[in-house]
Amino acid sequence: MVHAFLVHTLRAPNAEDTGLCRVLYSCVFGAEKSPDDPRPHGAERDRLLQKEQILAVARQVESMCRLQQQASGRPSMDLQLQSSDEQVSLAEAPRGAFRLAAGDPFQEPRTVVWLGVLSLGFALVLDAHENLLLAEGTLRLLARLLLDHLRLLAPSTNLLLRADRIEGILTRFLPHGQLLFLNDQFVQGLEKEFSAAWPR
Repeated sequence: MVHAFLVHTLRAPNAEDTGLCRVLYSCVFGAEKSPDDPRPHGAERDRLLQKEQILAVARQVESMCRLQQQASGRPSMDLQLQSSDEQVSLAEAPRGAFRLAAGDPFQEPRTVVWLGVLSLGFALVLDAHENLLLAEGTLRLLARLLLDHLRLLAPSTNLLLRADRIEGILTRFLPHGQLLFLNDQFVQGLEKEFSAAWPR
């Protein structure tokens, strides 16, 4: 099962540490249980804990993306926003996966699958035993849909105003955090359904 999905900013690999990694959108599909925690539980405390966990994942994804770009020897790509008419190649985008040990930052071990597209990072936080190939395919599909339907790389895009559209995409392609085996025809049908419900 997918524990969380997030979209966050990426800084250029050669940028100094000015500015911070920002989480632009996150969706948590399952709450963590902490039976041995003596502190009182409350909605506000749980929300802050989730926020800290998601930000920790975003920072680690950004770090992994920077390391991969530096190690590849390729010139660092320009992470500036581009016009919405240009197509982005997800096949050449930096991507990867890493494991998080129990307690860092989640109570149980997790696996993170990530994808860096210009100035945006996309990540799925998974249970440790999940199918990584299926998760990577799902993440690529989600990234493509978000980039196409929401024009995320356009300069005037405000992601916060489009949270309902992101939730519409997640509801269809990642329902309740479940990874789906989807063939191309079924994906096209879901895309048509989404486009009819949310015209561009």
